[in-house]
Amino acid sequence: MTSNTQEDPKIRLDKWLWAARFYKTRSLAKAAIEGGKVHYNNQRCKPGKVVETGARVTLRTGWQEREVIIDGISGQRRGAPEASLLYRETDDSVRRREDQAWQRKTLLASQLPPARRPSKKDRRTLQRFKEQNNI
Repeated sequence: MTSNTQEDPKIRLDKWLWAARFYKTRSLAKAAIEGGKVHYNNQRCKPGKVVETGARVTLRTGWQEREVIIDGISGQRRGAPEASLLYRETDDSVRRREDQAWQRKTLLASQLPPARRPSKKDRRTLQRFKEQNNI
């Protein structure tokens, strides 16, 4: 986990997240950092934080929370295969994401949609129920 700052270019965290294809734009990456969804070495940081190889970045996008270790530094956004070489995700993070995805899928599968649309009478009954219970 050595950091050779002489060879590594100085790249901001928001630019690295954009180049590594975690966010579509730098402004989205900046907003995520400022919103506390990105942690650099287990601490909140600013978008201008200079990234170093070997650093641990925890980021949340939608339902997923990833924990990655920076392997390479680049300020240019390239294709997904090249961008995936800039980081490696920890085994624990991969396992957690897979478990959460499985739980979401089973939850959706257990909730069957109604057999038919509610009739006018059903809608009126439901409306009366909501009014009585202040829902």
